[in-house]
Amino acid sequence: MAKYGKKYREVKTKVPEGIVELTEAVKFVKEHPIAKFDETAEIAFRLGVDPKKTEQTVRGTVALPHGTGKKVKILVFAAGAAADAAKTAGADYVGNEDLIEKVKGGWTDFDIAIATPEAMKEVRKLGKVLGPRGLMPNPKTGTVTDDTATAVAQSKAGKVEFRMDRHGNASVPFGKLSFAVEKLVENANSIISGIKGAKPAGFKGVYIKTCTVSSTMGVGLRVNVKD
Repeated sequence: MAKYGKKYREVKTKVPEGIVELTEAVKFVKEHPIAKFDETAEIAFRLGVDPKKTEQTVRGTVALPHGTGKKVKILVFAAGAAADAAKTAGADYVGNEDLIEKVKGGWTDFDIAIATPEAMKEVRKLGKVLGPRGLMPNPKTGTVTDDTATAVAQSKAGKVEFRMDRHGNASVPFGKLSFAVEKLVENANSIISGIKGAKPAGFKGVYIKTCTVSSTMGVGLRVNVKD
């Protein structure tokens, strides 16, 4: 069982009972930080889908209106004009065979990987390195594209990816606690809409079982996400 510090236990005694509205949850998390650093606000979902069924996979991206507040490192696997466009757009690392070999050696000092369809022929071989870390480029999330400039710009602006894990859970950052309440709420609502929009076709039953808002080190509050 995890052991929590004194401050965490103190805050936990103040958590409202039951399910609260999103704005109330965000205000509480902002007013009760646990760490001394600017914590990340996170929203987590427990989904009712069966993660063992590929047709019920939930995955996608959301453009946060106010960004995440985090500086992301972007790697682009590309050559020629696509590589030049990625560099101009602000990608941190751009290359092809050289970067593929570097990643093969276990290097993953980046947050997002983008690749052109041509480069993916070799990038697919990096599955054992990129897959477990959630870094493998995917057409569904817009990270496999010839338009590398747009992909880089969107990622820098605050596009976040959501994907459920093998237990049917999905957790997504939606800003920093230093953000204004209104900005955090707008970001969180964008993610909630994205999750709802990714509901598998034909799924029957309760799709979003629970939704919880918390900070990096903080206490979680159950949030009402019903229409």
